[in-house]
Amino acid sequence: MKTVYAIPNCNTVKKALDWLKSNKVAYEFHDYKKKGITSTQLTAWSKQIGWESLLNKKGTTWKQLSKEIQETITTQKAAIALMSEKTSVIRRPLIEENGKILALGFEESAYKKALK
Repeated sequence: MKTVYAIPNCNTVKKALDWLKSNKVAYEFHDYKKKGITSTQLTAWSKQIGWESLLNKKGTTWKQLSKEIQETITTQKAAIALMSEKTSVIRRPLIEENGKILALGFEESAYKKALK
């Protein structure tokens, strides 16, 4: 079973979920706000795609951090600590199945390739 890791009120997540539903792709939803995320999980994802890919520097949460804090996020350890504390700074949605990341963010062509 595929798991979608995200927060429900994000526009990108809504587009992704709509695509999954219209294409009859079964999934479970993991809400970061309600369930959180472990540093172990973030580390496993970082090994697959790199912590830089997981960290959403375009979003409001990142932009609201002080320059001083932003400048300290230069290592996987620092990034995972931040993402564990502020889950909204994780790029979303992240779709995983059997421990393997299938998609990050929403791009229809990538979804067609990876999820159909």
